Amino acid sequence: MSTPPLASGHEGPHALRPLLDTVLEALDTGARARGGPLPAGGPEAVAARTREAVGDVLPDRGDPHALRTLVHAFAATAADPAHPLCAAHLHCAPLAVAAAADLAACALNPSMDSWDQAPGASELEGLVAAALAREVHPAGTSDALVTTGGTESNQLALLLAREAHGGSVRLVCGANAHHSLPRAAWLLGLPEPVVVPAPGGTLDPGALDATLTRLSGPLLVAATAGTTDAGLIDPLPEIAARCAAHCARLHIDAAYGAGLLFSHRHRTLLTGLDAADTVTLDLHKLGWQPVAAGLLAVRDSRDLTALRQRADYLNADDDTDAGLPDLLGRSLRTTRRPDVLKIAVTLKTLGRGGLGALVDQVCAHARQFAALVDAHPDFDLHAPPVISTVLFRPAGATDHTVAAVRRALLTDGSAVLGRARLDGRLWLKATLLNPDTGPDDLAALLHLAAASRATLVEGHTPR
Repeated sequence: MSTPPLASGHEGPHALRPLLDTVLEALDTGARARGGPLPAGGPEAVAARTREAVGDVLPDRGDPHALRTLVHAFAATAADPAHPLCAAHLHCAPLAVAAAADLAACALNPSMDSWDQAPGASELEGLVAAALAREVHPAGTSDALVTTGGTESNQLALLLAREAHGGSVRLVCGANAHHSLPRAAWLLGLPEPVVVPAPGGTLDPGALDATLTRLSGPLLVAATAGTTDAGLIDPLPEIAARCAAHCARLHIDAAYGAGLLFSHRHRTLLTGLDAADTVTLDLHKLGWQPVAAGLLAVRDSRDLTALRQRADYLNADDDTDAGLPDLLGRSLRTTRRPDVLKIAVTLKTLGRGGLGALVDQVCAHARQFAALVDAHPDFDLHAPPVISTVLFRPAGATDHTVAAVRRALLTDGSAVLGRARLDGRLWLKATLLNPDTGPDDLAALLHLAAASRATLVEGHTPR
């Protein structure tokens, strides 16, 4: 048996070219077989089709057609975020240029834990991280770390806050905070978080002030710029002022909203972001990157000294003294992929204007969809969208019906909508991240929701 070809090296590109043709063809045939944004039939049917395609996971003899078979099945049973009727989550369709760049990262396979595994990649990561950190904190000695996303970034923010306060800090967050924040407090052995009311979905500055007044000891306040349920943004300037008055550290989870920084039209929604000590950003949301592409920006790079670690085989003292960069303090992970390449290629290819235009497009789509909902007699709109998320529900429906409408759409594979509980009621959630979505797509999404409700409620027909 001959040795299978490698992805890099002198022969790597020649070996990859026919395989890429196979992958691209299988992606196309798989998408055609799926036919819509989601495979029809629900979990059992999808599982059966996947099991049939896979067969024996580890056969005695290899299958030369496995790449074609499994990629076809993978595409045929995928939720396609590029489909205009796939609008449930903060799950973007990645830009083709970013996916192409990620192929290069996969082929060369640098590991970002020592310079001798990633010479150019380590320099590229530093340049990109510094540039994005300046977007958040234009003044001062800012820096940023590349992470796997909001969950890791939020955990790092709590860790840095704990270490900045000598090993102990208490999290104060709104009832609207992402679940990863209290979970990070639990993982780090911190006290039970103090949860502040968030009426209407945003953190109440008055309630925050009262909470900070009665608490003692080192405190970390976590605000949100782009909630996962409705895309709402906390009143950041007021929260920053309360934190300053009480000498509390401030973290802002802008995993969703940070992409607004690219837009001249919408970046004012993030006024006050630069007051935070740490900020979470996700470019696999409003940055159109393949997963994963997260960052944690820090206002004072000295905070990152808490992450310093020594391993002789990776960053020996004499190597560091001789000028080899020390990368272990750039992450809690050791082996990690060069996610920075796709980010760098995207930033350079599109520029601020190109990325800002994409942000403006999806925000405009959300406003257009909200207007359609508001004008439709069979639906209630929760509120005008802040970013690109629209909450709506069938008029007069029970929560049970709202949930059933969503599940019916998922089961037949015709549309993918999310769900959110706000103001004591369950809402359908459309998260519009596809810049190519058109007016007809928005109308179709609402029509499908109306038709689904009609099949569930006897005697009701959509108008």
